[in-house]
Amino acid sequence: MGMKRATTLAAAAVAVVLAASACGPSDYSASDTAQPAGAAAPAAGGPGNQPGGQLAASTTEQLGPVLTDSAGLTLYRFDKDTAKPPKSNCEGDCAKTWPVVAAGDVTAAAGMDPSLLGEVVRSDGTKQLTVAGWPAYRFNKDAKPGDLKGQGVGGVWFAFGPDGKKAAKGAPAEAAPAASAAPAEAPPAGAAPAQAADGLSVAKDPKLGDHIVDGKGMTVYRFNKDSAWPMVSNCVGDCVAKWPVVPPVDKANAKGITEKNYLVLDRPDGKKQQTIDCWPVYTFSGDKKPGDINGQGVGGTWYAVSPDGKLITVQ
Repeated sequence: MGMKRATTLAAAAVAVVLAASACGPSDYSASDTAQPAGAAAPAAGGPGNQPGGQLAASTTEQLGPVLTDSAGLTLYRFDKDTAKPPKSNCEGDCAKTWPVVAAGDVTAAAGMDPSLLGEVVRSDGTKQLTVAGWPAYRFNKDAKPGDLKGQGVGGVWFAFGPDGKKAAKGAPAEAAPAASAAPAEAPPAGAAPAQAADGLSVAKDPKLGDHIVDGKGMTVYRFNKDSAWPMVSNCVGDCVAKWPVVPPVDKANAKGITEKNYLVLDRPDGKKQQTIDCWPVYTFSGDKKPGDINGQGVGGTWYAVSPDGKLITVQ
């Protein structure tokens, strides 16, 4: 299952703007996806298209208050939909992965403005719940109350806050692009300076051959536990302190890098991360100077990246 791959990326899209994912299952061979177990297909059954029932504002450490249905499952909104007027653009396979929340039998969460709740008639004639005009969905990988596995998927799916906006913890500045700043989490003592955000290019190493480096010449890596479909980073918390994300880089400053699916991932932690061929990319705090490749092969999961976004697995 999966959303159908868009045939082209809008020519005007630049990396500093949150880009919708154009990646699809057909883009990746089994040898290069390196997806976590169970990532290839949603669990059978899933949450289904039931009404929302008694909604609740569930407080999460990750995002603050998040809107959930009566079963405690997170409700999501889709950036490719519209709220004025309300319209769902998630059909077919998309609606299998993201079951719609049926309209009717719904009560606003405590403290929530009931007028935010509404409905929209879908193309098949069924009615879907809307929150502040945005059609509401569940994610069929969320199996239990509190799951937030749909957050940030493809850079276009986000949990609802009780106000109908994207759930976000703290001030809006927390989600600001990190286009030229160091990562929010401080790297370990003695770590290399934060990666430059102003460029990517290709360097040649006797061992690795052609590989991607950032604006300071530091080696760029991929994490085997990430996935490109859906586009998800599984490096969070202490992991990000050790492996700082590469912030968005304008295509004009990406020399020799493939432009196929050159997108920006909106991470659950509020950071924006550059992807290459839909794979999130990082630098390594253990690399002290340009040309270092100390992250290569670490844990059997971290590898340098070729100009077309693929892993370089030589040891």
